[in-house]
Amino acid sequence: MDTLTPQLVIFISYQEYIFIFVFATKPTFCRTEELIKQQLEKDMKIIIQNWLRIANVELGWIDDFDKIVVKYARHFQLLRILEGHEDEITNVKFSTDGRMLVSTSADQTIRIWDVVSGKQIQVFVGHLEWIFAAEFSPDEHTIASCSVDTTIRLWNVKSGEQMGQFKTDADAASILYVNFSPDGQTLVSGSADRTIRFWNVNSKEEIQRLGGHLGGIRCVQFSLDGKMIVSASEDQTIGIWDVKTYKKLKELKGHSDIVRRANFSPNGQFVVSGSWDKTVRIWNVATGTELQVIENEDDVNDVKYFPDGQTIVSCSDDAIVYLWDAKSGQKIQELKGHSKRILGVDISPNGSTIVSGSGDCTIRIWG
Repeated sequence: MDTLTPQLVIFISYQEYIFIFVFATKPTFCRTEELIKQQLEKDMKIIIQNWLRIANVELGWIDDFDKIVVKYARHFQLLRILEGHEDEITNVKFSTDGRMLVSTSADQTIRIWDVVSGKQIQVFVGHLEWIFAAEFSPDEHTIASCSVDTTIRLWNVKSGEQMGQFKTDADAASILYVNFSPDGQTLVSGSADRTIRFWNVNSKEEIQRLGGHLGGIRCVQFSLDGKMIVSASEDQTIGIWDVKTYKKLKELKGHSDIVRRANFSPNGQFVVSGSWDKTVRIWNVATGTELQVIENEDDVNDVKYFPDGQTIVSCSDDAIVYLWDAKSGQKIQELKGHSKRILGVDISPNGSTIVSGSGDCTIRIWG
């Protein structure tokens, strides 16, 4: 029996009604993706025109729809499962070009994988405790990692060798997150001691230390233009900071439990956050106001915008990856397969691939 592949989803909302149209095609090998798209657009116009005529008569509608949102919705499916870690996977991140990904684990290793083949490229060993996060530098030559062992380390992607260790305090606390600036010259870190720190990548020395949160810093991220950072804290708040002045611009309040992650939208105008209060929330950066609250079934561990800014991906303790419409908050899809909680999720730079890392010691690639 032939299967139908969803290619186009249309949401139409009016008053208390929500109508969803799903257009599907049978996969073929002779038609290109562009031809399919063109045919779907023609079919869509005919169907919508006729449907509107019927709806106007039966429901008494007039031609004053607030908006018709047409969105091409990719239906993600499991592509491959990566195995190698021997304990819970804590974070996963794509490289800048999307061809590689880096994973961290409670097994005290950092691993680099080829996305297409699923093969393991490198294993970095050196941390003495659970590793919370790692990511590629913008030029993809270096990996930065952080750990419960209170260290930040740099690794050579090609050779697999450790390039150095940052000069943390003798009594430093666990370092929970690190993030490169867009130019790759600076690292920002979040720590269990409630501080945010900026580091010079070349000298590996501390540039600036920020205080203000009343709990550990679970996540820190630069905006794409490098002018701001956003911090997520165990004190249930989110901070937005000016990188040039190191001043706090906004404090976002609304979550009722630990905020695990916070990330800027691609245009820098919004922040999405995920919390152990079982919600995903969207915030306006300029005003600091809460725009959307999305209820989840379980604690949210990671959340990010897609590159187009229209979709959000999140993961949680219920072992499910969720896709959400950023504007409406509607659930688009659930990706199931992991058997234990998912702590990390990421989207490739072109938005075509999702990666998730779980307590079941596996990494799953969806596309």
